[in-house]
Amino acid sequence: MATNMFPSLSQAPLGLDALAPEEDGSSLEIQIENPEGVIVGMDGIEIDLMPETDEEDFNDNLAEEMSKGDLQKVASDIIEMVDADISSRKDWVEMYVKGLDVLGMKYEERTEPWLGACGVYSTVLTEAAVRFQSETIIETFPAQGPVKTEIIGAIDKLKEQAAERVRDDMNYQLTEVMTEYRPEHERMLYNLGLAGAAFKKVYFDPSLDRQIAMFIPAEDIIIPYGASSAATAERLTHVMRKTKNEIKKLQVAGFYVDEDLGEPQNIHTDVEKKKADDQGYSLTDDDRYQILEVHIDYDLPGYEDEDEIARPYIVTIDRGTNTVLAIRRNWNEDDKKKLKRQHFVQYTYVPGFGAYGLGLIHLIGGYARAGTSIIRQLVDAGTLANLPGGLKTRGLRIKDDDTPISPGEFRDMDVPSGSIRDNIMALPYKEPSQVLAGLLDKITDEGRRLGSIADMNISDMGANAPVGTTLALLERQLKTMSAVQARVHYSMKQEFQLLRDIIRDNTPPEYSFDPVEGDRKAKQADYDLVSVIPVSDPNSATMAQRIMQYQAVIQLAQGAPQIYDLPQLHRQMIEVLGIKNADKLVPIDDDQTPRDPVSENMSFLTGKPTKAFIHQDHDAHIAVHTSMMQDPVIMGQLGQNPMAQQMQGAIMAHVAEHLAFQYRQKVQEQLGATLPEPDAQLDPQVEVQVSKLVAQAAVQLLAMDKAKAAQQQAMAQAQDPIIQMQQAELQIKKQDADTKELKVKGDLQIKAEELSLKARENAAKVGEDPNMAAMRLQQEIAQAQELHALEMAAKQMELQQAQAQQQQAQAQQQQGMAQQQQMHQQKMAHGGQVHGQNLQHKNMTHMQKMRQAAMDAEKANKELKKPKKDE
Repeated sequence: MATNMFPSLSQAPLGLDALAPEEDGSSLEIQIENPEGVIVGMDGIEIDLMPETDEEDFNDNLAEEMSKGDLQKVASDIIEMVDADISSRKDWVEMYVKGLDVLGMKYEERTEPWLGACGVYSTVLTEAAVRFQSETIIETFPAQGPVKTEIIGAIDKLKEQAAERVRDDMNYQLTEVMTEYRPEHERMLYNLGLAGAAFKKVYFDPSLDRQIAMFIPAEDIIIPYGASSAATAERLTHVMRKTKNEIKKLQVAGFYVDEDLGEPQNIHTDVEKKKADDQGYSLTDDDRYQILEVHIDYDLPGYEDEDEIARPYIVTIDRGTNTVLAIRRNWNEDDKKKLKRQHFVQYTYVPGFGAYGLGLIHLIGGYARAGTSIIRQLVDAGTLANLPGGLKTRGLRIKDDDTPISPGEFRDMDVPSGSIRDNIMALPYKEPSQVLAGLLDKITDEGRRLGSIADMNISDMGANAPVGTTLALLERQLKTMSAVQARVHYSMKQEFQLLRDIIRDNTPPEYSFDPVEGDRKAKQADYDLVSVIPVSDPNSATMAQRIMQYQAVIQLAQGAPQIYDLPQLHRQMIEVLGIKNADKLVPIDDDQTPRDPVSENMSFLTGKPTKAFIHQDHDAHIAVHTSMMQDPVIMGQLGQNPMAQQMQGAIMAHVAEHLAFQYRQKVQEQLGATLPEPDAQLDPQVEVQVSKLVAQAAVQLLAMDKAKAAQQQAMAQAQDPIIQMQQAELQIKKQDADTKELKVKGDLQIKAEELSLKARENAAKVGEDPNMAAMRLQQEIAQAQELHALEMAAKQMELQQAQAQQQQAQAQQQQGMAQQQQMHQQKMAHGGQVHGQNLQHKNMTHMQKMRQAAMDAEKANKELKKPKKDE
């Protein structure tokens, strides 16, 4: 048995005797599990002398662990499938190569029908490709960057700040860090227009330590027949070209297997040959290897799936030697379903019958070829008409007849017989045909129309045409291009999502700049909160179309401005025009921050927007705003301002915002809990429960406010000096009436005594019994007193009714004054001091009515003072 002894852990062997138990009772245990190692344990301490084993990493190159036989089998199977895929797209390649013939990138030196014949090409195909590239790059890659953000889920202030940070970081990465991105994107757009399909490969490059989005032309992506797109194909081959030095770098880094590939073999496709010829390059000097990176679902030998399902792998093969350089798993380590990871983004011009789509070569390539033929015929016909050839007699001799005659030159010639005209006959060449010229214009117009590059005929639209009519014509003209750019927008969104994930997972966890708001270390958390999308608008292909759309909305807003957010509308219009600092030119409510009420009043007077916030002291704000509205000096000066009505309307609207938040706070106080955020989306059941609780709290609040209002009204009436004066006058009048009543009773009693004495004297004179006469007089006086008491009761009832009417008139006066005060505030909000003057006039009228009522009451009291005359 062999054991591994480490000098740092063990001493030299001492024999079996040394391993015997010692007298102190300690024991030594030796456990052998592997002949290559041993575990020694003593007194609870274990020493592991097992050899270390290398654990397989998920991202390891599996080709390092596989046998050569298995690798040869893998290479043979995959190369056979790739060759079948190449054969299936042969017709597409031939059509693409023929389309490249009429691009006219290289002038053709023609020798047929004669040396120097016209070799120009029709520009309809090139014009369509260049215009599509130019229009799309402006829409998809503006100066401020191609990325904007979209918040996932509910929107709040923190998420909005995170979205701004992610947007700034993504645009910084694409414009400053990834310096190759825009040139690659422009190359992609040009090839997309021609071929109908283009691809972007998005990955993290360890050598650059950052993300890469590399353009791949359609001819370098091989998709099998029957697949609808690169994303759903079970096999996709990327044909790469790498120099010997690049291969060596990857081998040293451990990315490729260290195998000798020999010298590069000259393997090129027809498309590569045609492009090199058009650009004036020679492929004989190309010393690069052709590497096939195959993304394939494959049952890899030695790594078979227990369910016998082909799993996604990335197999890299040298095409010249069929050597497998790398095999890696193409799914996420924590993905139990083992779904294929996407590294390619496909851009499609117009979806067609296959995975590659249709490009301008397929759509207008025939028009370009026909236009090229007609142009050459017209130019050649003009050449022959201007410099015609002909026949001459054999004996005719002209000095220097091998050189053309210059303008103003006359040469000597020998004529065998007759005149010169008899010895020379020019062939009857015609001038360029007008029919061919008209046909060329027709073919060119049709090609430009089909390629969506035809110019709009502005003369068809009147100068005063409605915006809707102009927009309809513009949309009809740009509908095809809008659909193409919508597909580009969709593909760019997929590309940005891949870039976002790579930036989040592989780049440093901090921002490379100091954000305007937030922490630099919040990078990964921010990227999880938001989604990135292209800044382009898939619903409008050009800036002109977007401007026309906004103009149509502005025309609609003029008819009903109260239902539109005009500042927001104008703000978006300015942003569409590309004008910087739109937030400073047109401030909106969302830009506002909490301010004190005096600053808000200053904003009202200067016509700037304000906004109420839920956490403010609404009582204080309402008091300050109301005080300014009731200030006669400020309102007097404000009434002379032509914008007074708008200013006062803005103040009242702002006060209404504070009142709404104040009412919310009072309901929360009655409820004893915090309500959900305003405009928050609630579950229907939760909304029903909240509504029931809020209804109870609202009823309690209503009762409390009514009691408080009644108390305040009573206190106000008690403190009113006019009412206090009236009450004092009534009290004095009542005391006077009581005194007079006592006096009347005393006078009546004295008068009764006098009458009784007089009756006794008269009875004594006539011989009547004085006592009987006195009794009879007392009865008459008692009857008179009863009649007087009834009259006094009637007078007292009339006085009480007069007092009740006076109190009712006072209550009506208080209510009328409150209403007049409210009307006064409303009228002051709509402008001017005229309403205040009218209110003062009405108050004077009420004061006159009150004085009249007091005079009526005093008159009633005077009537009570008059004594009843004896009959």
